[in-house]
Amino acid sequence: MTTRGNVFVFSALSVPLPAPTARLDKWLWAVRVFKTRSLAGDACRAGSVSVNELPAKPARDVRPGEMVSVRLGLVLRTLRVLAVPRSRVGAKLLPEYCVDLTPPEEYEKARVKPIEHLLAREKGSGRPTKRDRRLLDRVFE
Repeated sequence: MTTRGNVFVFSALSVPLPAPTARLDKWLWAVRVFKTRSLAGDACRAGSVSVNELPAKPARDVRPGEMVSVRLGLVLRTLRVLAVPRSRVGAKLLPEYCVDLTPPEEYEKARVKPIEHLLAREKGSGRPTKRDRRLLDRVFE
């Protein structure tokens, strides 16, 4: 840092810029993994989301380079964070913000077993209610 009159001049090498970060639930919503931010937060609280193989809370900061794993029904999606968007991005812009590293076998599970995919319950959601059982009965009739 040098001074020129009353103005301080910083050299570009002396002050590194911090890496951009975002809340995990907001990032999952912004890159279209979940339809709403509240669904993303609920998934984090249920233990369906992990960052770098560690369970993550919704308020955890996500940085570029980290690996995010999300359990969606039977499918375990694996994403690498490339950047943090300011807000929700269009589907065409997703490759700028994340890379989908999910193996094809995971998507095959959902395609082969569509009924099980629909019936998969979130961890910690408890037993099905009477209403849930009635809906299941309608599916199998």
